[in-house]
Amino acid sequence: MNSPRGRGGRERILAAATTLFEAQGINATTMEQIAAEAPVSKRTLYAHFPAKEDLVVAYLRHLSDAGLTMENMLEREDLPARERIMGLFRAYPFDGPVRGCPFTAAAIEFPDPKSPAHVYTRDRKQEFTRRIAALLAELGADDPETLAEQLAILADGVAGRAMVFNDPGRGDYGRSVAQTLLDAALR
Repeated sequence: MNSPRGRGGRERILAAATTLFEAQGINATTMEQIAAEAPVSKRTLYAHFPAKEDLVVAYLRHLSDAGLTMENMLEREDLPARERIMGLFRAYPFDGPVRGCPFTAAAIEFPDPKSPAHVYTRDRKQEFTRRIAALLAELGADDPETLAEQLAILADGVAGRAMVFNDPGRGDYGRSVAQTLLDAALR
């Protein structure tokens, strides 16, 4: 079939994994399904990704690099800092079931704090909080690190509840709490 180099095998594998992980979750998706969806041989799949966890980390990197996570809202230079923060709590349309945060999903699937997927998730979550803190400092918040952690916890909670209830509109509840926190911190 396809050789590990060239011919787009790696890209097809990542595209297939993204589609399947979003449709049915990480745990429910098998490597065999990914190989069939790509389509590549299992040999090609394992040449690129020796273990499922390697593929999960590549998938998470792909989401980050492509701007397909809620973190992307914080990078929107066309919006003022406060709107970027509040954008974390905006409802977005979904074609399928609400999956919540892909990073949290990966950490749940790979609970060992030393596993590559868990480490990558922790690093992304720390960076997420740092980005919020930088925007809060720009806005003049007295204790941007503490407020950033509170807002990150709120955003993660909204993502989790949106998944549990299959309702992206749960962000509206988080938005009102975030507004209250920001108003109190930026008086």
